[in-house]
Amino acid sequence: MKCVFVTVGTTSFDDFIACVSAPDSLQKIESLGYNRLILQIGRGTVVPEPFSTESFTLDVYRYKDSLKEDIRKADLVISHAGAGSCLEALEKGKPLVVVINEKLMNNHQLELAKQLHKEGHLFYCTCRLIFKKCILVVEGGDKEILWVAGGSLLGLKFC
Repeated sequence: MKCVFVTVGTTSFDDFIACVSAPDSLQKIESLGYNRLILQIGRGTVVPEPFSTESFTLDVYRYKDSLKEDIRKADLVISHAGAGSCLEALEKGKPLVVVINEKLMNNHQLELAKQLHKEGHLFYCTCRLIFKKCILVVEGGDKEILWVAGGSLLGLKFC
């Protein structure tokens, strides 16, 4: 099973959870070749209903003692821009997309995401752009998910 793991850490980021669990986002995730989405929703008030079909599974939970197993299983991690979450995913060598919380004041998360992106470690975006700007490219036997940002294509290997 190809798996996407979404984490908000210990925070509340309802816009992000609502966006990634919306029906059109679930269709986009499936169209990119994934058949499982795990949502770690933290202390938020948006609580999507878990479900499982023949072709897709959505799992939802608030907290676990450790996210290591979910990160290990994931083919793609989509995370809030908390330093701990970003570094944990990158240490495991996982493709990482970081979603910036635009509602935060003095947004240090944006600074971290910009720097890690500049160094080639991740792609970052806002909730409303995450699945509107990505496409799947297949070339030979290789697959890559590309996000369009500022007129350029940014790639993450499709494992």
